[in-house]
Amino acid sequence: MAISKVLVGVFAVIALVLSVSFPAAMAQATAPAPAPTSDGTSIDQGIAYVLMLVALVLTYLIHAANISYSF
Repeated sequence: MAISKVLVGVFAVIALVLSVSFPAAMAQATAPAPAPTSDGTSIDQGIAYVLMLVALVLTYLIHAANISYSF
């Protein structure tokens, strides 16, 4: 009975040592994530949306001014 308690204690210590050492070894082996890069497409798309909004506002203003002068 005393041997089984010692055996359980030895296995517990081995399990503790392995559970602490393996994640540390695996963490060093992984490469860091690459930094996010932008190829400029999102900037171009933002500029395109702004230009379309400006064109929409100008079209609205031109047509609204044209209607008010026709009467």
